Amino acid sequence: MTSTGTTHLLTDVRPLGADPVDVRIEGATIVAIGAPGTLDADGARVLPGAGRVLLPGLVDLHTHLREPGREDAETVATGSAAAARGGFTAVHAMANTDPVADTAGVVEQVWHLGRDTGLVDVFPVGAVTVGLRGERLAELGAMADSAAAVRVFSDDGRCVSDAVLMRRALEYVKAFDGVIAQHAQEPRLTADAQMNEGALSGRLGLRGWPAVAEEAIIARDVLLAEHVGSRLHVCHVSTAGSVEIIRWAKSRGIDVTAEVTPHHLLLTEDLAASYDPVFKVNPPLRREHDVQAVREALADGTIDIVATDHAPHPVEDKECEWNVAAFGMLGLEQALAVVIETMVAPGLLDWAGVADRMAIAPARIGRRAGHGRPIAVGEPANLVLVDPQARGPVDPAASSSRSRNNPYAGRDLPAPVVATFLRGRPTVLDGSLAAPLAASRP
Repeated sequence: MTSTGTTHLLTDVRPLGADPVDVRIEGATIVAIGAPGTLDADGARVLPGAGRVLLPGLVDLHTHLREPGREDAETVATGSAAAARGGFTAVHAMANTDPVADTAGVVEQVWHLGRDTGLVDVFPVGAVTVGLRGERLAELGAMADSAAAVRVFSDDGRCVSDAVLMRRALEYVKAFDGVIAQHAQEPRLTADAQMNEGALSGRLGLRGWPAVAEEAIIARDVLLAEHVGSRLHVCHVSTAGSVEIIRWAKSRGIDVTAEVTPHHLLLTEDLAASYDPVFKVNPPLRREHDVQAVREALADGTIDIVATDHAPHPVEDKECEWNVAAFGMLGLEQALAVVIETMVAPGLLDWAGVADRMAIAPARIGRRAGHGRPIAVGEPANLVLVDPQARGPVDPAASSSRSRNNPYAGRDLPAPVVATFLRGRPTVLDGSLAAPLAASRP
């Protein structure tokens, strides 16, 4: 999608939380940055920033948009709308659709749906194995050479548990600088598992999901990545032990990156005591000790990024008995709010850190050069304007997602996103900014 060509002047905004400036956007590009009151407003739509924080548009490396095949849960259009409301300008759509995104044809279909919607850039993630079955490699090269230019490959929702197949995938993607994003879950250790394994799972009578099921796969795969000399990305890290393995791997110079979800930064296994299936997720919510470990790892860079694992489900798949409910939670619209609550408010990250973990680093891992760029003259105007002081209760009924399985329902959280710009075009614009076109400004 291209810009509409409209000119905007953002006044009194604070890039990465720094001193206020005015930012002029013409078409798709930032054309001027100056002290407040110094830029020409001629022909521009003036949007008063009022000291709010300006960040690069957020990038999600891990989104489930469900289309094609499960449009009852989400579509590219509804998921894109939710992403824009969350401050995102790009999302990576996971491959577990129906049909699976394991061919050039399917990834191009998803890519075109994203372009036609035009609210965020939708970058398809290709499946590692045919049908996500873990038996033989999918058409990795064809997907990489397609119009979608796939660079991230994952069987997310399932683990590539065969070590030989994982090695071959890591070797194959080296040819086009791809990355394998692993869903780290040893399937034999998690058969019929329902929640984190521990004293609470025993008391609730729910089959436990041991931390070692995640940690064992991560340990194996970082060694494979080192052996092959390829890029590995670890999806949704959730345990303190996983953090230590990744920290060790990075200390050896292994090319591994990792993500944490908003819900693993905030929520704990204690919520399972309600038997409310909205809190049933893969990997499961863990102990407070694990939550503190992933927060510290995100702060020190051991975990590189925040990724939502936005997993919409229709009502009938979540409003049922815990043991038959689907795994997964919504995440796009509250991701930034949770990061502000868990990382910015306690001083673990500053705004530059938020920009790195939610925009710059995910764009780099996904090899998406047009996103995660500096807020500077000549750069693409992919931006989000944030009000750090705004708060309110989360109302699932107000969501742009087609699904309602929101684990933050009723919780008082920051409500930060004031405006989102995709290549200079507002995809979200708060009513307080809806000023008319201005010929000039005093």
